[in-house]
Amino acid sequence: MRFFFVKDYREKYRYFSAKPFHQIQVKFSRWKEIWEKARQKLMLLPRKILVQEQAFEQVLQAKGNQVEILYSGCCTEQRIKVRFFFFLQRQRTKHILLLIGESILLPISGLAVLIPGPNVFFGVLALLMITHWQALRGINRLVKKDHVFIPTSYLEKWEQAIQNKRENELAHTLEKIAEEYDLEHLQKILWK
Repeated sequence: MRFFFVKDYREKYRYFSAKPFHQIQVKFSRWKEIWEKARQKLMLLPRKILVQEQAFEQVLQAKGNQVEILYSGCCTEQRIKVRFFFFLQRQRTKHILLLIGESILLPISGLAVLIPGPNVFFGVLALLMITHWQALRGINRLVKKDHVFIPTSYLEKWEQAIQNKRENELAHTLEKIAEEYDLEHLQKILWK
């Protein structure tokens, strides 16, 4: 399983995996058809965030104690390890705060059951909580694993094009990265 730790267009680090994007799997025995329709319509997270959340979740399924992470190689391995550590700590704190806020809103959204029809507010909140909980579990597991950082020339070209503000090279570089690592919708993750 390949993971990527690379800067996006705004020079913020993104963490994602080469495994294709998938919808979150939640099964309920009752009103399954209504739930499936609502689930497909109510995934409110933008693709770049959802892919990152799912990459954290995929760490739960990773076997072994090592995780290979591809990065640009623009900085030393020690420096990228420190950046990745602080990135994980920031993500852990963010997810804990989001879960606290969502758990406060959950009883309030339960009052929407008085409105006729399916409780969309509760459904959206439940999906977000499941997503954030799985990601938090993955982050906690990822912190404990050994990180093996592997520099790649394609990601280095991408970060240099961003740093030098060469927008004419960005699309071509993204296409090469997507082709090399078999990534889908990479522009939505790293670019606008």
